Amino acid sequence: MALSLNNLKPAKGSTHKKKRVGRGPGSGLGKTAGRGHKGQKSRSGYSSRPGFEGGQMPLQRRLPKRGFTNIFKKEWLEISLAKIEESFSVGDEVTPEILHERGLIKKAKHDVVILGTGEILKALNISAHRFTKTAKDKIEKAGGTATVIEKAQAAQGK
Repeated sequence: MALSLNNLKPAKGSTHKKKRVGRGPGSGLGKTAGRGHKGQKSRSGYSSRPGFEGGQMPLQRRLPKRGFTNIFKKEWLEISLAKIEESFSVGDEVTPEILHERGLIKKAKHDVVILGTGEILKALNISAHRFTKTAKDKIEKAGGTATVIEKAQAAQGK
């Protein structure tokens, strides 16, 4: 028999009938509907929070805390030359703001680093906060310019 849309059905044993609870003593799940007698879990509206282990010390509290988060960590948004190559035409100006507008980077506030992954054949004027050595070489070889955006040091008093 050929398989077609009119004779599709799930594999044998893969589907089960829905458990109908609270339908009388003959059903096997009547009266308390499989919830037992009394207690919080037998009531309507009961729901436990994620990670609750019935009063036992939960796993996330049993495990020790490790490490720390460096609040001064530098966040870099990486973008490859291959993505820039396919998104821009010859002679275009490429800045972090334009990359953000075109959806190539998610946040405009972080610093952008251009990676040398892929090939670039178009002459583009690219401005970013940092370039890898291979990226800078490939951009200049294609006839474009790689301009490093300098952050203002005045905010740090330098």
